[in-house]
Amino acid sequence: MMIMGGTNICPTLVMVAFFSLLSFEPMVVKARPPTVIIVGAGMSGISAAKRLSDAGIKDILILEATDRIGGRMHKTQFAGLSVEIGANWVEGVNGKEVNPIWPMVNKLKLKTFLSDYDNLTSNTYKEAGGLYDGATSKAAFEASDELSKFTTKMSTSLTAQKQEDISILAAQRLKHQVPSTPIEMAIDYYNYDYEFAEPPRVTSLQITEPLATFANFGEDLYFVADPKGYESIVYDIAGQFLTVDKTGKITDPRLKLNKTEDGSVYRSAYVMVSASVGVLQTTLINFQPDLPQWKILALYQFDMSIYTKIFLKFPYKFWPSGNGTEFFLYAHEKRGYYTIWQELEKEYPGANVLLVTVTDDESRRVEQQPDSETKAECMKVLQDMFGKNIPEATDILVPRWWSNKFFKGTFSNWPIGVTRYEYDQIRAPVGRVYFTGEHTSEHYNGYVHGAYLAGIDSANMLINCAKRRMCKYHIMPKGT
Repeated sequence: MMIMGGTNICPTLVMVAFFSLLSFEPMVVKARPPTVIIVGAGMSGISAAKRLSDAGIKDILILEATDRIGGRMHKTQFAGLSVEIGANWVEGVNGKEVNPIWPMVNKLKLKTFLSDYDNLTSNTYKEAGGLYDGATSKAAFEASDELSKFTTKMSTSLTAQKQEDISILAAQRLKHQVPSTPIEMAIDYYNYDYEFAEPPRVTSLQITEPLATFANFGEDLYFVADPKGYESIVYDIAGQFLTVDKTGKITDPRLKLNKTEDGSVYRSAYVMVSASVGVLQTTLINFQPDLPQWKILALYQFDMSIYTKIFLKFPYKFWPSGNGTEFFLYAHEKRGYYTIWQELEKEYPGANVLLVTVTDDESRRVEQQPDSETKAECMKVLQDMFGKNIPEATDILVPRWWSNKFFKGTFSNWPIGVTRYEYDQIRAPVGRVYFTGEHTSEHYNGYVHGAYLAGIDSANMLINCAKRRMCKYHIMPKGT
């Protein structure tokens, strides 16, 4: 597929870029070309398209590589249940500001459940078997809390003094308190990897502590477990500007699915690219001419992390349930080895389903091995925690976001070394080619609300150029 008018997308999508309307070749067909082509129909792409439509730019065309909209918000069927293999939580609720995703979820009356992490001190298991004693567990969590307070204070101080950023791990070293025992590493993994899907050694301190999502929107997290799927909010946004039939199916010709390698050529005045930063770091989208070096370097410096939620189905429940038992930790000598478990009795009553999360290198390893091996590893871990006399899992679901060429991961993470200067370059347009996605969100990269707000923000930049001729994008000098 080739897109002409901004830059060009093909076999690998080729995006041929023209930086002036006068550069366009005449249309072969008489149909009027759209003003804007949007590449990708995830949350950011749909959010951007709606904002453009609201501003009167309705002459748009949305090209989606897969057979559905929603991107990394994706429900699927598992053991008779509708589960989320991508985004699952509304993160940041009940704070001083309203998370824009929360009213959308409530409007559609999606079933959500407050995640209760409060009792982890009583639910942390040894590799050798059984729970840690209360005193040991309490001391480890209290030490982690003190370390977190120190690193947050360090981040605030560095920012106030306009000092260079450091990694979370570097801040821990300054406190002479680097987590190293199995329980310390399990808690550290819960604090950081479980949120950012990458370890503290690569994650920016100043961007993550304090984290804007929880500071602004509140510290509560709500798990979405509804047959309609979390993706239904994307469909609802799309239905506000695209034509749908009586069943709610999108019938608007301005949305084209399964668009990658069919040889089609599309022309427009502007292009909005909403592919993930992971995809932009591959050759799936081939820009002709090449993107400028500054753009490529900025994109390549950002991280695309991998967050893998593995679902396991059992014939009956053998783990603790009830108040204070929703989450439990497994402290293994290998950091991040099937560390965080969630029992889903509240979300799926009587289903006997567990959810375990792995990230980063463990995600890559798990994606490349048969599900039978992953199930065997999970069973060994559960036997370590609960004894040998537990039932075998009857089913397993292992998402493979990293292996999927249309995503190459789950969400972005802000690594050490990327400053506001590089961030501005990541979100900056190149001629008439604009970029959006959760990775372009100034404060909320990696989150659903970040994707939604980034779509609006990028669309506003395009609107200013197309309607007001305010096309200059200002990048602050490095170090400011």
